[in-house]
Amino acid sequence: MTGEIITLVAANTAFVGSHFVMSHPLRAPMVRMLGEKGFSLAYTVVSFAALGWVYLAFTAAPPADLPGSGDAGWIAATIITWPAMVLLAGSFMGNPALPTPMAEAQARAEPKGVFRVTRHPMMWSFGLWALSHMVLFWSVRTMITAAAMGTLALVGAKLQDGKKAVLMGDAWSEWSRKTAYWPRLGQLFGVGAMPIIAGTALWLAGSWLHLWSAGIPAGVWAWIG
Repeated sequence: MTGEIITLVAANTAFVGSHFVMSHPLRAPMVRMLGEKGFSLAYTVVSFAALGWVYLAFTAAPPADLPGSGDAGWIAATIITWPAMVLLAGSFMGNPALPTPMAEAQARAEPKGVFRVTRHPMMWSFGLWALSHMVLFWSVRTMITAAAMGTLALVGAKLQDGKKAVLMGDAWSEWSRKTAYWPRLGQLFGVGAMPIIAGTALWLAGSWLHLWSAGIPAGVWAWIG
């Protein structure tokens, strides 16, 4: 294992680990010490510092040192990212996991939109995004970073259930009974027009921008022009 890859593993471990420890075992003592605003500031600073380290380590690692999965991989990645973007687009519409004054009322309401698929649509969008990059089998740096981000999202979602159960009590328990952790992808086409339209727009725009951000055509654009 090269020094660049070791550094990348360390950076991703720091990013994922800092999120987990600050969100769970260290949250209460940090809030007592710093207050809510101080905790939020410290959380943000640490997160961005760790993410910056991931970015620098990622760019320093070899860009394409695996054989890749060819057209089959690109087709799979293109398909996987569409539900990811639909879930992401719909996750901002009535999400009781977000820290808003309406969270308890939203948790007691009947699930609609992407919450008919999963109660963690944002987290699963990140998890599917990570999977879409892993199936390409493009580089070691991509496999490491995508695996780390997918772990953060999906393990974080499971841990969030426990935290929200403590913070919201019966409201979150009711929400958990009406929704699912694992996505019911068969419900995807029943989420309503808005998440599908917005998610498809994100899917097309994001894959188009991939050429400019990563220098690699992605999504449907890989076969157009």
